[in-house]
Amino acid sequence: MALSGDESRVWLITGASSGLGLALAEAVLDHGGQVVATARDPQRLDDLTGRYPGQAIATRLDVTDPDEASAAVGDGLAAFGRLDVVVNNAGYGLFGALEELPEEELRCEFETNVFGALNVTRAVLPQLRRQRSGHIVQISSLEGIAPIAAGETAYAGTKFAVEGLAEGLAKEVAHLGIKVTIVEPGPLRTDFAAGAIARTPRSGDYADSVGKALEWFEGLSGRQPNDPFRVAAAIIEAVASPEPPLRLALGTEAVQAIREKLDSQRQALDAWEHLSASTAVR
Repeated sequence: MALSGDESRVWLITGASSGLGLALAEAVLDHGGQVVATARDPQRLDDLTGRYPGQAIATRLDVTDPDEASAAVGDGLAAFGRLDVVVNNAGYGLFGALEELPEEELRCEFETNVFGALNVTRAVLPQLRRQRSGHIVQISSLEGIAPIAAGETAYAGTKFAVEGLAEGLAKEVAHLGIKVTIVEPGPLRTDFAAGAIARTPRSGDYADSVGKALEWFEGLSGRQPNDPFRVAAAIIEAVASPEPPLRLALGTEAVQAIREKLDSQRQALDAWEHLSASTAVR
């Protein structure tokens, strides 16, 4: 069923050629929205734009390039005249023992997952300010708040970073009519694993932690518990809400792990409050 009125929004989605990005683009289009679908290779979006003529456009965007981010925003405005929802979805996983991961790979992970999101956000904010409206959706992960396994340190670090950036941004732009939502899904049944980099630990000291976690991660492929199309539908519902959440956990395992993390933090805060309260100037 098509959306109507102010629910017929223009979405710009990064990393829209596969996985959650593609599922979200299709869901928005099926509900009558318009989509600026971006990918490093826009030809991979030909099928999408062919199935939704006039509703969807494809544009090239390597999120690590600020100029391409600005150009993608310009393409969206030229096609539809406005942007209502911007989804920072592009990213990939880097897994392995932190000590052993090459510095170049670590920097590339942060360039894409963190600075890529920054580039897109900074490129679109002038337009959203002019409109005095808009919604920035930052795709994070369960690992962005409660890492569940060893070997995720680099990936979790990027997701913790974007969560902090998004939460801070929400306070800067709320009075301008701009909303921010951080999405924290559990494992999705997509091809995310195929695009990830996983480094088997060289040192036997990491065999029982990182090594076993990577085996678990490999075995999870194709058995992830969450449907990307249901996740996409949940994101659309949250965006349509008059009071969308700052954080949206998706998946029962995500809700459980995040609740356990928050409970543990509260217990530690209470246990050490006597020391925490001892630092005031006297």
